[in-house]
Amino acid sequence: MASAGVVFRHLPLIRQSLIAIIGNTGLFVKFVCVLLIIGYGLSFSEAAVEVLSVTPGYLLPPTFWLWTAFTHCFVEVRLWQVCVDLVTLGLCGKLIEPLWGSFEMVLFFLLVNVCVAFISALFYLIIYMCTFNPEVLFSVQINGMAGYIAGLSVAVKQIMPDHVLLHTRTPLGKVSNRHVPLCLFLTALLLYLCHLLEGLYTTMIGCGIAVSWVYLRFYQVHSNGTRGDMAESFAFSW
Repeated sequence: MASAGVVFRHLPLIRQSLIAIIGNTGLFVKFVCVLLIIGYGLSFSEAAVEVLSVTPGYLLPPTFWLWTAFTHCFVEVRLWQVCVDLVTLGLCGKLIEPLWGSFEMVLFFLLVNVCVAFISALFYLIIYMCTFNPEVLFSVQINGMAGYIAGLSVAVKQIMPDHVLLHTRTPLGKVSNRHVPLCLFLTALLLYLCHLLEGLYTTMIGCGIAVSWVYLRFYQVHSNGTRGDMAESFAFSW
């Protein structure tokens, strides 16, 4: 309750900061941010969360709740996650959209989120086949933009791989954009092992990183007609 009070006390400042970040972004990023805020409002309804989130047992045959593959990303159940999403969308949108264009931004958004939905559902199906625990299929609700945020980290790595984010006095040396996807995944995994984060987010982040890298590495069509990015700096290496 105390943390919630702090958030609400600083809500005007948070609002002004988010408006400043998102203000100069393209129409698509603004549209996604609005849907994300609406999704957070709907998250207070358990029925809405169930209908809009991906439940592995309902997405897969015979139920086929296919629409959830497109809606799950807009449902965040915690305010801090919404703020992280909005800030990341705003900052990355300003960097990526002028280079890619609106169409490519929309395509990347749909591709990553839909693939994260289906691959995560298949992952939990495999867990069910190993454990025969029906809760894995019907109690897990896949929602939020963790997968897409991870995908954006890969896109930033592609565009500015050597941009230094942090200087450390450790064997790691400099931390640059090329290290962000791995750091994101390992942080999520560590928080999960410490019972501070649900394993669902580790799954989504891992899927988002893999899907976005495969697409950007081999399939993305560029303005000069070439496909993918075979640069050594974008190779799949940690």
